[in-house]
Amino acid sequence: MQPPRWEVADLIRVAGQRFIDQNSHWLTGQHLKVLRASEQCPTAALGGHLDECPECGYRAVSFNSCRDRHCPKGQASARERWLEARRKELLPVRYVHVVFTVPRGRAPLAMHNKKLFYDLLFRITAETLPAIAADPKPLGADVGFFSVLHTWTQKLLYHPHIHGVVPSGGLSRDRSRWVQSRYPFFLPVKVLSRGFRGKMIAALKRAYAQGKLNFPGTLKPMAQPKTLAAFLRPFFAQDWVVYCKPPFAGPDHVLKYLGSYTHRIAISNHRLIDFRQDQVTFRWRDSAHGNQQRKLKLPVTEFLRRFFLHVLPYRFVRLRHYGFLANRRRRIFLALCAQLLATASLLTPTTTSPAPSPPLSWKCPRCGGKMVMIQQLAADDPRLRSPPQSATTQ
Repeated sequence: MQPPRWEVADLIRVAGQRFIDQNSHWLTGQHLKVLRASEQCPTAALGGHLDECPECGYRAVSFNSCRDRHCPKGQASARERWLEARRKELLPVRYVHVVFTVPRGRAPLAMHNKKLFYDLLFRITAETLPAIAADPKPLGADVGFFSVLHTWTQKLLYHPHIHGVVPSGGLSRDRSRWVQSRYPFFLPVKVLSRGFRGKMIAALKRAYAQGKLNFPGTLKPMAQPKTLAAFLRPFFAQDWVVYCKPPFAGPDHVLKYLGSYTHRIAISNHRLIDFRQDQVTFRWRDSAHGNQQRKLKLPVTEFLRRFFLHVLPYRFVRLRHYGFLANRRRRIFLALCAQLLATASLLTPTTTSPAPSPPLSWKCPRCGGKMVMIQQLAADDPRLRSPPQSATTQ
């Protein structure tokens, strides 16, 4: 893939200070930290490394990545490490992608209570899925899954939602057998939707009663009980969006799919098309019209405003494991699941174990060999003062 012509870092370098001046009333130290990290990624300010091709002796200097989880260039290594760990834990069954989202009218309340609201999304999702799965009618089993938080739409608008990936089945309550899902989409989505809606609204009411909700600026009138009740009332009348995608065919498909979701950020550099006259043009996928690729042009400060809406609270964990995949239970219960699946002969032809991924590296532009790092370079090393010979960062 060709390097993108424009990067988010380029936009920050050109308009970052202007963006800060216009939005200082809501920017936090965490926003500024992400902005500075992205601005320096990858530049000599972060140091670098000297790489060499053992085949032909070609050498090149590469700048280091900032590795910030919000940076478009900082997640490649983290994604590969996470996927390699998950590769060893995949069960020989189909996997289902479940999405939990809330009505968009909740966005202002969520935006001013991010940590509380995001934690509630995770907790209510983690309560709803096991509760419905435990009912004997749809499944009657204990399930395991992991969830990842996304907060954006294709247009970078604010829309928090949870993506869950679940093995299509679960452990029987007595742990004696693996229970296969009887539904083509794992669990009935209407039941999931209503359970999720009821639990989420009840949790918000409890948070309000405990004084945990903030109502700054235009939300101040909502601090009154009657106003908040009027705000929440319409959400009881409408269906909340919970949907399941068709099951994956096997572990190799799961890994490929996970790689595009678990460490995704609001926008990748490859979606940026043009930047001129203070206007940014980027691609977005129109899911309402057959996923057609469309273009959107925004002033650079508005683009940066939308981008920084999706900065997570400090040290917030956006990828979590539950059920028999929870960190403290995973090792024992995965072994039990694999044993029960083998005993029941539920292995499918598409569940061959994929080969381990090679370590991240880049190819020699001269002979195509694998470049190897031979020396770390500090930020003040004179060899970093000229542009690197490769766009690849590690």
